[in-house]
Amino acid sequence: PSARRFPYSGRRLRRFGSVMFPALRSVTLLRSALVARASVARAASSSALPEDRENNAPQRCGLLAVKKGMSQVWDYWGVRLPVTVLEVLDCQVTQVKTKETDGYTALQIGGGPRKLKRTTKPMRGHFWNAGVDPKRWLREFRVSEDAILPVGTELSAMHFVSGQLVDVAANSIGKGFAGTMKRHNFSGQGASHGVSKTHRMLGSIGACQDPGRVWKGKKMSGRLGNKRVTTQNLLVYMIDPRQNYVVVHGAVPGHKGALVEIRDAVKGATRGRELAFDIPVPTFTGDWTELSRDAFVAPHSAGDPLDFERIAAE
Repeated sequence: PSARRFPYSGRRLRRFGSVMFPALRSVTLLRSALVARASVARAASSSALPEDRENNAPQRCGLLAVKKGMSQVWDYWGVRLPVTVLEVLDCQVTQVKTKETDGYTALQIGGGPRKLKRTTKPMRGHFWNAGVDPKRWLREFRVSEDAILPVGTELSAMHFVSGQLVDVAANSIGKGFAGTMKRHNFSGQGASHGVSKTHRMLGSIGACQDPGRVWKGKKMSGRLGNKRVTTQNLLVYMIDPRQNYVVVHGAVPGHKGALVEIRDAVKGATRGRELAFDIPVPTFTGDWTELSRDAFVAPHSAGDPLDFERIAAE
């Protein structure tokens, strides 16, 4: 019989279907097998490492920075690039976690100054044991064993290299309570001809007596923004070691003054790109004043991006 004329549906079918109809049991088992096969394939695809990780590249820690705002620069060829300025504030290693003591390898990074009177006594002891000043933020980064740093190590903007790719994570700008058209890009209802005062409403939210409820995860009105967002594969266009700035090409989530986390791109920090110098492992420990000026700006492309005749010929 067709699905419309089938007398058992919904909860009644789920409860008695395997007993009353043996064919439904085989369909259920087949569906479970397909779901299990899909999950295995998904796990296998997610376990595939990027090119840099396949070459046993070390997994370094990240940095904590403050979003100063956006600006614009002109590269070597005169192309205008929108950039975001990120300021690294007093980043230091406050704790080292190892497999012997914690079961995994990670570094706890503290950033930003904090007044002593506004620091709780347990955290005062934590910072005292680490030998560092109180920090405003604490974040943990998983690292490989060859990228472990001792407690108290200071990290600067020179931790990254001009020309590499990074992932930046932060809380997005909160926009308050929003409707479905703004929050989920619903098209809304008709603008006229029979629609009365429901032009921007979402419409039906459920079915009939069966299931007799609204499904979990239904897209409805609610609070928009203020969620953790990660922007991947941003180019580090410039490093300013004097002011401890990391300038990335593109937009970064969060408002001005927001805390952001910068780490090497998980899909590959280089991916065959030309860098100003090799990525330091576990971090930069030399004297940046001895480097040439070209080391602080990402290398430009070999061909003029505005030479449309050459591009068309290629």
